[in-house]
Amino acid sequence: MSIITVNNLTKKFKSLTAVDGISFAVNEGEVFGFLGPNGAGKTTTINILCTLLSPSSGRAEIAGFDCAKDPDQVRTSIGLIFQDTTLDVGLTAYENLKFHAYLYNLDRRLAEKRIDEMLAVVELQTRKHDLVKNFSGGMKRRLEIARGLLHYPRVLFLDEPTIGLDPQTRNTIWDFINTLRSKEKITVFMTTHYMEEAENCGRIAIIDHGRIIALDTPAKLKQMVHGDVIHVITTDNQRALAEIQKTFSLAAREENGGLVLETEKGDEFIPKLLHSLTMQTLSVSLKKPTLNDVFLKLTGRTIRDDVVADSKEVTREFVRSHRRAQR
Repeated sequence: MSIITVNNLTKKFKSLTAVDGISFAVNEGEVFGFLGPNGAGKTTTINILCTLLSPSSGRAEIAGFDCAKDPDQVRTSIGLIFQDTTLDVGLTAYENLKFHAYLYNLDRRLAEKRIDEMLAVVELQTRKHDLVKNFSGGMKRRLEIARGLLHYPRVLFLDEPTIGLDPQTRNTIWDFINTLRSKEKITVFMTTHYMEEAENCGRIAIIDHGRIIALDTPAKLKQMVHGDVIHVITTDNQRALAEIQKTFSLAAREENGGLVLETEKGDEFIPKLLHSLTMQTLSVSLKKPTLNDVFLKLTGRTIRDDVVADSKEVTREFVRSHRRAQR
């Protein structure tokens, strides 16, 4: 069953078409990834889904509510965690969550119960009354996750959820997210430029120039890049090149002081390669296709560390809009 449905969604800014007639659906309980180079249209799409922008045409629904016509119902159905922290560091963990509960009109008793539950889940219950300014980056991110789930959202939006965190902390955060997804029965919609992080997704949509150019599981997307890449360095690369072409009829090229060739089942091919060469092999390495290779193949670009949209301002606008709606 689809919890998010997008049909022929288009967004134009004067002469610029930021989103160009895209359609996709996200299943309930799924971890769905949205990847694209800077300016591809992913932030614009997410802003429409989060009711921060109205589409020029097309339709987007979350939990059966139209994002343009039913913004209040959509907002109560989603949680938002953007890359820049929006916690009030001058408040305690409890006070940050209490303020969020107030924005969503949670009953006082329910809010207190929910705050304790979520702090326990993210293992911050002992820091409940500590100022957030004294928290580490990982602790702040865990608190933001708790805040995003406080009002029982059906969809959790994560924009670069672990940017700036070390690999160990990133893994810890994802352990929390996966545990919460199972416990809370939520759907996760995320963007990331960490290709290894994208492996957490059940499916990934790659968007470029406002259009979705690929949508599938990580494994099937990687099948689009044919062959493993082998890099071998010998004592005579020129002669090795000729022998490889003659023996295996494979095209190889000189690169980084050695030879690079592509072949299926590279781990099985390497022993055959080493056995056939008449000169000494100094080193050999194997590289399996990655999501980054898929991204590069499809777009001709790599994902850079910077992000076009100012996520902090996006979050502020969401809060401002929600406050206006509550008046």
